[in-house]
Amino acid sequence: MMRSITRFFPLVALLTTLCAAASAAEPPVVRLFNGKDLAGWSHVLADPKVRMEDVWSVRDGVLVCKGEPLGHLRTDAEYTSFKLVVEWRWAPGAAARLGKTPNSGVLMRVNGEPKPIPRSIEAQLRSGDAGDLYGFWGMSLEGDPARRRERKGDAALGDMVGFSKAEAAERPEGEWNTYEITLDGPSVAVLVNGKKVNEAKGATVLPGRIALQSEGGEIHFRRVELTPIVR
Repeated sequence: MMRSITRFFPLVALLTTLCAAASAAEPPVVRLFNGKDLAGWSHVLADPKVRMEDVWSVRDGVLVCKGEPLGHLRTDAEYTSFKLVVEWRWAPGAAARLGKTPNSGVLMRVNGEPKPIPRSIEAQLRSGDAGDLYGFWGMSLEGDPARRRERKGDAALGDMVGFSKAEAAERPEGEWNTYEITLDGPSVAVLVNGKKVNEAKGATVLPGRIALQSEGGEIHFRRVELTPIVR
């Protein structure tokens, strides 16, 4: 019996060490929005005279974007491969006040010259189009040819390629939605409210910022979290 116990304890110690090492190797979740203020973020707007706080504010733990003028709020830090979770909703009555479909987007791997719509990969937030994917200013994507969209030399988007979502999964205006976007090297997968709605390959791989667009219509964000993917 004593010999069995003697052998048992080193095994427990080994398993404990391995579990601790595995846990330590898991990258921590990064809360990009802390629920209190805009620490860790900067901005780019079409009208440089407009202050960041005139477009984006924090109310009761919610990041509120007024939607005008055109531009984006971007992280100070850069990321390459990650799982990004974003919770958003359109403000009740946003479409009626705007007089058209409200628009925004989650931009990833933002790089290059600062401009209102920067070189980046976008997960669309335009009401009714959540789940569409785009690459702006030459950022590449490959996917289902039947859902492909493309423009060359667009004044606002440069060489653009996009892929519309396979199905709709977003909730009505005023209700909260969840994006789960996995950008792993050249691969992109998009879930809206737990349902996989789009995927693409061949994405340009380089470090860049995460950004939330101001593009028309009041939109709210309450969770913006990122888990790095480390190889």
